[in-house]
Amino acid sequence: MSPTTAPRSSRSIDWPTVLLYLVLVGLGWVAVYAASYSPEAPAHPLSVLSFSELMAFNWFKQLLWMGTSVVLIGVLLVVDYKAYDTLAYALYGGMILLLIVTIFVARPIAGSRSWLELGPVRLQPAEFAKFTTALAASRFMAGINLRHQNWRDQAVLAGLTLLPVVLILASNETGQALVYGALLLAFFREGMSPLILLLIAAGGVILLLALLVPKLWLVIGFTVLLLAALGLNSRLWRHHLPLTLSVWAATLGMVFGVDYFFNHILQPHQRQRIEMLIDPGKDPLGKGWNVTQSKIALGSGGWLGKGFLMGTQTKFDFVPEQSTDFIFCTVGEEWGWAGCLVVIVLYLTLLWRILLVAERQKSVFGRTYGYCVASILFVHFAVNLGMTMGLAPVVGIPLPFFSYGGSSLWSFTILLFTLLALDAHRKQDLLR
Repeated sequence: MSPTTAPRSSRSIDWPTVLLYLVLVGLGWVAVYAASYSPEAPAHPLSVLSFSELMAFNWFKQLLWMGTSVVLIGVLLVVDYKAYDTLAYALYGGMILLLIVTIFVARPIAGSRSWLELGPVRLQPAEFAKFTTALAASRFMAGINLRHQNWRDQAVLAGLTLLPVVLILASNETGQALVYGALLLAFFREGMSPLILLLIAAGGVILLLALLVPKLWLVIGFTVLLLAALGLNSRLWRHHLPLTLSVWAATLGMVFGVDYFFNHILQPHQRQRIEMLIDPGKDPLGKGWNVTQSKIALGSGGWLGKGFLMGTQTKFDFVPEQSTDFIFCTVGEEWGWAGCLVVIVLYLTLLWRILLVAERQKSVFGRTYGYCVASILFVHFAVNLGMTMGLAPVVGIPLPFFSYGGSSLWSFTILLFTLLALDAHRKQDLLR
């Protein structure tokens, strides 16, 4: 690196994105403090408690993670930007090995073997695997053209994406595995056939209908659709009848396969989450307690909220996991509708900014990686808010930059600032 590279790259950093990051992390810490605040705690704990006593507070540990994130950002921006491309496969391979090790050595926590304990620090490799998978997929896509429908290349890309998913599912961490579906949005930008997205969406709709509608009605409905399609389009039965019948048979197979999948593949707590999503009032004091209390907390804030540290749902621990998965409840209860709107606008602005950064990249690798970052953040944001409001099943997905947790904050920081490091040197890509 030449002596002039660092100053020039620092001037090229996308500072509006950095500012959005700092604001979200800062507001997240305020929310974590409010969620873990206890009226019995000392008014000024930093002046009366020892370090070991402070480590009992989530807000203090989050403060430490924020400090280490600053150091991490410095490292990410100083490292030669070409290393992210060059070492993409090596980092991916190392993370795959770490995920395998985690399955066998991790201690079960809440039914999941996904945390590695390094002394007093716990890290979740599944969080960081999103970064290495995004790098590897971007590196691979930089050398192919998805618009030319080469099924071998698409199979390799699917393998790169699904391998960490399989390992994460093996550690019983369903929520983190679902996030990898976000990468399809990035692949679509680079030319993946929209038919794949349509098939996935259609499959999701069919599975949902199979849970909500009696099987007999679905069989009749899909059969009527088949007959109507054959009657309206003569080419279907003259030239494509085997394919048409195969699609119809596959659809009915999915309809009747849902019961087996639901009762024999899914674990009891996963079935409960889906049941609560379909019928939230079925067991509001039992299985639906989390979502019920979450919605009460959000609604009780009104337009302007109850005020900082004044949330009763938070103070009396009615909402489980209120510092992590349900951190948005604290926003709704204490900051109200106005505070929720501000936070949502900040996230949408950050996503818009990331897409702008991605589109101005001079390399396919940089552009694809940028879309991977945007897609991952969007799915985390949408699913977390959805499960908080009872619109999505509770799958344990943190809210980026807001939820308490070092692995979460570090992984999202790495994702974002690697993109900013690539962006700071985008003009140099023209000379490579």
